[in-house]
Parts: sequence; structure tokens; C-alpha cells
Amino acid sequence: MRIVIAEDSTILRHGLVELLTLRGHEVAAAVKDAVALRAAVLEHEPDVSIVDIRMPPTHTDEGLRAAIALRSEQPGRAILLFSQYVETKYAAQLLADRAGGVGYLLKDRVAEVSDFLDALRRVAAGETVLDPEVVSQLFSVTRRSGALAELTARERQVLGLMAEGRSNSAIAGALFVSAGSVEKYVTSIFGKLGLPPSEGDNRRVLAVLRYLGS
Repeated sequence: MRIVIAEDSTILRHGLVELLTLRGHEVAAAVKDAVALRAAVLEHEPDVSIVDIRMPPTHTDEGLRAAIALRSEQPGRAILLFSQYVETKYAAQLLADRAGGVGYLLKDRVAEVSDFLDALRRVAAGETVLDPEVVSQLFSVTRRSGALAELTARERQVLGLMAEGRSNSAIAGALFVSAGSVEKYVTSIFGKLGLPPSEGDNRRVLAVLRYLGS
């Protein structure tokens, strides 16, 4: 894959370059701020970009807002947010555009290099990949508004696993229920949320995330 990295930490930026290069990927650019990120993406058209959220000059949400802008210009442009923080203000907007090819991982929670590389591959392939903690905090915001009040506890579990990008069979395995039961939960969830069901797992996840951002 051709990859662009935007990370203001020099050590982490160089570490990612070395990690990805050793595994046969091409790092087209490794930059330290959102302005340089935009220029690098437009120049190199990477398969996926790894983007920190908090970068210069204010170290608040520059990376996230740059990611939103890049995807608004080209829906589906693959971006993996890689941060220490969960930013809910703009995250739902980024995740809810239905275009796919977006991920959000927390640096401190990535235990295995293989998990990170798998997430990167999946995002580049157009999937949605979310850390469970990101999903949990997005759900918390929505619960406080009462938007998920009609869902049962089990339906919330299924919805959370859907939002992580898991297929029906993976959800069935995680919850120790049958695939048929998961299909019924999914149908019920979309009915209660007023969202039309979709044959594709990725489109289904994006529809859920779009609801969370609404």
C-alpha cells in the first residue's frame, strides 16, 4: 500500500515509517501537521492515510478536521485516525458519511502490531474499523440524548459490535448466539432507528454511525 502519515511526535512518526516500510509498504510522506497532510494526500493519492487527531498549532482537533475536509472533497478517501484521545464532536461526522474506508484506533489500546496492520488493510479496502472504546463513547453521547432508548440491552450489544465493523457471523460468535438470532436483532435495530437495512456490512455500519452523528 502507498501510505501517508500525519503525526506530530517525531519518534512515533519515524517508528511508523520503519514499521510499515519493513513490511513492504510505501510511505509516500510522513508529515507533522494538518496543512502538510492535505498537501501530501493531494500529491501522492495514498491508498490510506494514518492521521493523529491533535497536531500543531493548537493540538486540539486539527487532524480530525483535516480528515473530514479531505473526505468531503473525495468521499471514501481512506483514513485511519490514530490517537490517544476520543473526540466525539467531529468523529461522528467523519464516521457517518456512508463512504467507507475510515477507522479510529486508540494508541494505548493497540496491543499487537498485527492488529494495527490488519486495521490499516481493512480501512484501505473500504471497511470501517473502530476501537470498542470509541464506539462506547459515541454511544454514551447518544444515550444521554435518549436516542437509543427504544433498544434493548442485547440490541445495544449487537449495535456496538456492528459499529466496530463485525459481520453477523462474528457477532454471533462473540455473543454465543445463532446467526439467525443476530439477523433478527439487526432487523429490529434498524426498524427502531428508522434506518433501512442493507446487504453490505459496511453500509450497515455507516448507517448506524450516521444515526449516531445526527
